[in-house]
Amino acid sequence: MKKLIIKNARDKSLLRRHPWIFSGAVTSVEDGAQSGDVLRVQAADGRFLAYAAYSEKSQIVGRVLSFEENDVIDEEFFRMRVRAAIARRAPLSAQGNALRLIHSESDGLPGVIADRYGDVIVLQLLTAGVDSRRELWARLLMEESGAATVYERSDADVRALEGLAPSNGLLAGAPLPEETVIEENGMRIAVDVAHGHKTGFYLDQRDNRALTRSLMSGFSGGAEVLNCFCYTGTMSVAAMAGGAASVLSIDSSGPSLRMAERNVALNHLDAARATWMEADVFQALRKLRDQARSFDLIILDPPKFAPTAHHAEKAARAYKDINLLGFKLLRPGGYLMTFSCSGGISADLFQKIVAGAALDAHVDAQIVQRLSPGADHPVALSFPEGDYLKGLLLRKL
Repeated sequence: MKKLIIKNARDKSLLRRHPWIFSGAVTSVEDGAQSGDVLRVQAADGRFLAYAAYSEKSQIVGRVLSFEENDVIDEEFFRMRVRAAIARRAPLSAQGNALRLIHSESDGLPGVIADRYGDVIVLQLLTAGVDSRRELWARLLMEESGAATVYERSDADVRALEGLAPSNGLLAGAPLPEETVIEENGMRIAVDVAHGHKTGFYLDQRDNRALTRSLMSGFSGGAEVLNCFCYTGTMSVAAMAGGAASVLSIDSSGPSLRMAERNVALNHLDAARATWMEADVFQALRKLRDQARSFDLIILDPPKFAPTAHHAEKAARAYKDINLLGFKLLRPGGYLMTFSCSGGISADLFQKIVAGAALDAHVDAQIVQRLSPGADHPVALSFPEGDYLKGLLLRKL
């Protein structure tokens, strides 16, 4: 096993069991090491620190697989990690047949994302350290989960930082079904595995879809709901299933809105209660404001405005803008459900941005609940970067 040597006094993060090794902390990498290799990470004085997957072209040159010197990083090691990750999700099966099976660093497999949609597993490989083992991941996932298909969706932008090209397509098992339909808390949802966002769907919003549905019972005459950045309309479906009187859903993607209509039909809901608007959300919110429209629940779930802290200032302006408009369109006593999935925006900063929006909108509001992904998206205690999705459920006073 080749060695990666850490500079003197630059091993503190590893001693705190943080799984990332940045290039600036490295003294040397032994000759012959190639991207994807597992390296022995040592301190300047020769002490063992970790075993890490090497990524030659990335600023994060090493991602830790184990901090235990006695571990042997072989197929059985990876099998045990996959098996343990799947077993931890077993109690969630009562919520439906779709969930995240492997959540990268938080499951001890940096760069590996595996989402299950019924009998289909969608695999996303984000780093050079795991990319070369795609056939192994596919085989282990099928053997340990019993799934019929493993389909790869390694097309995320972050792969370019690793010097990796996109890689999509069937990896193992049966071909994709003509339509993939999952079940979630009593709802049926169509998922575009091959072309949809991320791995085809936003599994991380499962609990928040259930919350949306439950909120509807608090409006005796049926709530009027505005769902922004609605994608395939699953929050809209949840609101309608809960008894919403009407739901206006906005997204810039026509194909996503057509799938949203399909999801309404799959759940045998009254299509007359749903209005779909293909538009830029920022412009649409301004038009709704100018029309003096108002709503009982407004959902703001925008795309990632700040992938890193470098983009935080520009992103903060965008988050403030949509939340300010949301507050203006919200009726007194109504709810604003607002999210950020930007890694460069911390939960504290997001709350400050939303508070500033309320101040500029001249409204008072309460935090009713802090929102996060479900239990199939855990965050390792030593890896706060994994806490990407944060949200607030706010009540306007």
